[in-house]
Amino acid sequence: MAKWGEGDPRWIVEERADATNVNNWHWTERDATTWSSDKLKSLLLGLSVENDEGSCEVTEVSKVEGEASINNRKGKLIFFYEWSLKATWTGESKAGVKYTGTIDVPNLSDENDMEDLDISVSLNKDEPETPLTNLMRKRGADKIREALGSYVGFLKTEFTQGMILPTANGVPKSTSQSKATVDNTRISSSSSTAAPANTGVKIPTCKFSMREKFLTSPADLYRVFLNQEMTQAFTHAPATVDGEKGGKFRLLEGNVFGEFTELVPDEKIVMKWRYNNWPCEHYATISMLFYDRSSETELKVECRGVPDEEEERTREGWKRYYFEAIKQTFGYGARLY
Repeated sequence: MAKWGEGDPRWIVEERADATNVNNWHWTERDATTWSSDKLKSLLLGLSVENDEGSCEVTEVSKVEGEASINNRKGKLIFFYEWSLKATWTGESKAGVKYTGTIDVPNLSDENDMEDLDISVSLNKDEPETPLTNLMRKRGADKIREALGSYVGFLKTEFTQGMILPTANGVPKSTSQSKATVDNTRISSSSSTAAPANTGVKIPTCKFSMREKFLTSPADLYRVFLNQEMTQAFTHAPATVDGEKGGKFRLLEGNVFGEFTELVPDEKIVMKWRYNNWPCEHYATISMLFYDRSSETELKVECRGVPDEEEERTREGWKRYYFEAIKQTFGYGARLY
């Protein structure tokens, strides 16, 4: 997984300041082309499907042509990507006969919905007909579409780290000005993918609360946290959410997970919640209270048992990856902090 760092040319940030920029808004642009090319290859290479006829695998990604970039315009992230992809698939029947074909994705772009993406699968001309072609055209294409959808999710989460950062006066800072903050609040990092060993030592914890208003009803906001599809929408990445009492959840590439312990429809959600790199088996208790304020909903989030050294990271993580993301995704009155 790519990590943010000053020495990597893929992470060069071009900043332009307008003479009329009296409110100190930063306009930044980040080139995601090289990162995207590597990510697309890694997601596609090795994809496999099988059935009673045999198995198929993507064995080569021969063409990744295009470009990608992300623009921060006055606190709004604008994503641009356009790619033409070609790959080779190899199949082997149960009888041991091998086949080779091609995969063509002519236009993966921000202008096309993933469901409408054209994925062409064919068998090489000199190959005999085989049912494995249909396997790749159906289940294989579905897996490819899922992988390309993951690329878009990673582009909007993993690659955007630090492009918008919360500050005390409500003005976002650019990454070049706030590297320490980025490192502190970043959720998606290779160091957090493996949980540390249980030390058996009691750690000091803290409690705090946050309030935020959303331009929607308590019922709609309540559903956002318990519906898997809606969670995947605002996190822009695959997620697992079992929205029942005792149900588990895992999101942001497995870096956040836990369990719902109390649910009062449209009024209250209580859960065990943790970052993956917290001491083993240590969970904070997060209580979300939904208040109907006529034309909007006030959400109060109470956090207990958060490790002292994780307080700032947890606060900023909730603001960015929950509050801001939900507002921007569903149009519930997004604003910056």
